[in-house]
Amino acid sequence: MKIMLSAGEASGDLHGAALAKALKELKGDIEIVGFGGDMMETAGVHLWANYKSYNVMGVLEVVLNLRRILNLLDFLAKKIEEERPDLLVLIDYPDFNWRLAKKAKALGVKVFSYIPPSAWAWRRGRAKDCARIADEFVAIFPHELEPYEEVGAKISFLGNPLVDTVVPTMTKEAAREYFEVDNEPVVLLLPGSRLQEIRRIFPIMLKAAKLLLEYRPDTRFYLPVADNIDEKLLQNYIGEANISVTFARQKRYDLMQIGDFALATSGTVVMEAALLELPCVALYKMSAFNYFIAKLFVHVEHFTLPNLLLKKRAIPELLQEEVTSENIFSEAKKLYEGEAEREIVINDLKAAKAVLGENGATKRIAKKILDATKS
Repeated sequence: MKIMLSAGEASGDLHGAALAKALKELKGDIEIVGFGGDMMETAGVHLWANYKSYNVMGVLEVVLNLRRILNLLDFLAKKIEEERPDLLVLIDYPDFNWRLAKKAKALGVKVFSYIPPSAWAWRRGRAKDCARIADEFVAIFPHELEPYEEVGAKISFLGNPLVDTVVPTMTKEAAREYFEVDNEPVVLLLPGSRLQEIRRIFPIMLKAAKLLLEYRPDTRFYLPVADNIDEKLLQNYIGEANISVTFARQKRYDLMQIGDFALATSGTVVMEAALLELPCVALYKMSAFNYFIAKLFVHVEHFTLPNLLLKKRAIPELLQEEVTSENIFSEAKKLYEGEAEREIVINDLKAAKAVLGENGATKRIAKKILDATKS
């Protein structure tokens, strides 16, 4: 049996790696191929291409890189035609993956959507279009089901795999010793994994960190380094800000569990933090053009996952022009250990975690995928 996975960014690579491991546990002789990143490759996926060479976001950025993206689509479609996988599993990354899915469908290859497009948030009509292409869907959040169920898609929610993967490897006491922290406040800087996000948000984040340092001079700042990020770029920004930041290259979840709070670019990492009861000030800032387009089509009250799950502002969110060092500082200082608001946020994060279901989601999803190859 041969299954192809397609994931085009860091979060998809994480999900794809966990899925690959679960598939191999359930069926030892399975061959897994596809498009993804280093984590998937380490998990035993034979990569036809690595997403790190193609990872762009935003309308303008995609247009500028369109030729390379189209060439990649053609290359992957040719590999599908040559190797004939039993199933193509799309892992998020919708604008690219659904173009690939159309090509696979035309070649007679079954398509399985894992983390389908967010039709609940915008372009609701996509659910019907996707249901014509994919044979089956698995969502990782319960609020994603409705638009697909309305059009008759075969979709299920089996829990969220982050519950399985976001797990510390040591106690809080051992983590504090490992990271050489006594009783000082620990603040994490999580600037995102995309170059555009780092350039727009990280300098502002560092200015806010300086304000926090004036407020609490004993604060220690840590930055878990994503695999696909140029460390020198981060160091350049930190040097310009003239602030001390410790890079953490291992044991990210152990570090997150001892943090007072994080300043975070919105994304999967905010949900990871929620699972570890780490409050965040969530930030997002895009180009003026992309923001204009988003305002036309995206209609949601909140943009971070914990707030979407709870349907309320459980953690502070700052969007676009709200992303200033002063606003970040104002929200963040309420989240130090001992502050009353921090305890309220942590209780909300526990509630958000409960919505994601029980452990074992990855294995349940892997079994669903194996069953889909037989139907």
